[in-house]
Amino acid sequence: MKRIVVAGAGGFIAGHLVKELIKKGNKVRAIDIKPLNEWYQVSDEAKNLVLDLRLKENCYRAVNGCNEVFNLAADMGGMGFIENNKAACMISVLINTHMLLASRDCGIDRFFYASSACVYNGEKQTDTDNPGLKESDAYPALAEDGYGWEKLFSERMCRHFSEDFGLVTRIARFHNVYGPHGTYDGGREKAPAAICRKVIEGHLKSNKEIVIWGDGHQTRSFMYIDDCIKGIQDIMYSEIDFPINLGSSEMVSINQLVDIVEEIAGYKMERKYDLDAPKGVRGRNSENTLIKKHLGWEPSIPLKSGMKKTYNWIKEEITNNAKGKKRVSRFNK
Repeated sequence: MKRIVVAGAGGFIAGHLVKELIKKGNKVRAIDIKPLNEWYQVSDEAKNLVLDLRLKENCYRAVNGCNEVFNLAADMGGMGFIENNKAACMISVLINTHMLLASRDCGIDRFFYASSACVYNGEKQTDTDNPGLKESDAYPALAEDGYGWEKLFSERMCRHFSEDFGLVTRIARFHNVYGPHGTYDGGREKAPAAICRKVIEGHLKSNKEIVIWGDGHQTRSFMYIDDCIKGIQDIMYSEIDFPINLGSSEMVSINQLVDIVEEIAGYKMERKYDLDAPKGVRGRNSENTLIKKHLGWEPSIPLKSGMKKTYNWIKEEITNNAKGKKRVSRFNK
């Protein structure tokens, strides 16, 4: 049984990770800056702490007495958030800096850092027919302004803490993760959840119009949460000592994503394109040669099946919220 720290545990991905690590018999210290009643999932078997990990002393408190760290804490959201909150995204560098220092000083055995495909050179993402971003495409560096630069810098910090201090670090570059128990409103949601919400609300209110950011032709790949959680653990306990892609290679346009949600809902909408809204790069996809080579696996849950589960969860949440029920889900071992 390991003693494991999960930072960012009140959020979407880390909340699922906490649940899985506990299921495997580990003792988990789950940490987030948000009040506990705002966490998307709360695992009662974990030691749940509300701490601001931008502060150095809180990072030492978080990791002391533990064996491993999964750092998924960051101030982030979908494109609408990161394009309008670049300074806030950059300040997350304090979290990884202080967590690395605390991990070095407290004898942590392994350290996982959640990076992002936003580290990739923007000039390689100008075509909707993106062939897939290879790990080497992060350099020469031209990352997403704000959020992407913070992630790229923090990757380098992990590398140098390994080289200089012997701390074993592992880094995954996430490509658009989606699924139940995540953000779907409020401004931090990403495209899959936002489109589900818009279609559900349109259907409930008999509204036929849906607003799409950009022209709908921009492309992305979307990884279901179960694939992400498997990939995080496999990478953490592998010998992969360089940043590696963790994402689906099933690329679709935003228009195609809307098609999928409309099919699930059985409800067609008229599309209105907001060309002035934040829309990010033109095309982005995950090139998975290295993860297949080193792990013999890649994320493979089909988008349609994952979106159906996500849609059903968001629909239930919207219905429950209308009845005044709380969103937080609690889990026992």
